Amino acid sequence: MRRATGARVDAEGVGLVTREGPVYTGVGFTARPGTLTVFQADSGGGRSALLLTLTGRMRPSEGSLHVDGHALPRYARRVRRTSSLGLMDEVNPLDERLRVREHLSEGLLLRMRPAGRGLADEAMEAAGLGGLDRRSLVRELSMLERRRLGVALALLDEPRLLAVDDVDGGLAPEHQAELWGTLQGLADGGLTVIATCADADGLEGVAGSDTQGPIPLRQEDGATRAPRGTGGASAAAPKTAGRRERRRRHTGPGILRGTRRKDGHHGRA
Repeated sequence: MRRATGARVDAEGVGLVTREGPVYTGVGFTARPGTLTVFQADSGGGRSALLLTLTGRMRPSEGSLHVDGHALPRYARRVRRTSSLGLMDEVNPLDERLRVREHLSEGLLLRMRPAGRGLADEAMEAAGLGGLDRRSLVRELSMLERRRLGVALALLDEPRLLAVDDVDGGLAPEHQAELWGTLQGLADGGLTVIATCADADGLEGVAGSDTQGPIPLRQEDGATRAPRGTGGASAAAPKTAGRRERRRRHTGPGILRGTRRKDGHHGRA
């Protein structure tokens, strides 16, 4: 698997506001290559929308956002080519009727360029599934194995930016720590990893010096300074959110063009 240098992410005052209200507001941080950045919010707190924005798959309402020097949303297509998503229920769910090897084959076919020999093996190993029987049906996998398979499928695109949603969802505390350890290992290898969670307790034992967060996502008025890590980060909601919402008349988040496959699922790249 190609070990390209991770992509730098620079965000300042990034937010998404719809007619129903703010989805997330005032996100500002810098993620350097080889780092793990973690955002924390409860379900419905804007976690998935933020990751879709950072990977060029959703258009923000406000703020300045650059990935690898490319301004978003203007250069969203370029960012999508160098970023990849782990499992996200409403975007790229696993098909429980398929076997693991069938998901891997599909992932290789969806790549925008030829795959090197052994890429699937390397991706599975990096995701912590080197010993998994690939004849297994997805419905037979544990929740941890499913999450890891989502990471492996994302790695098939050999991304420079990996986004993983809801890392702790449905996992026992010890399994959360194991998955955080895998993501930290990928970051230590040079990849830029951005992840979200509701409970970050499992992160404490594996976080390294280049880990920043958990950074709280906010939707309401008021300012919150987040813990500072590599490059520093903050997430705060502006006091003028209500006025801004009325002024912008944003019609909804909207997935950007070019991310939907013919079968209706959103692609990982």
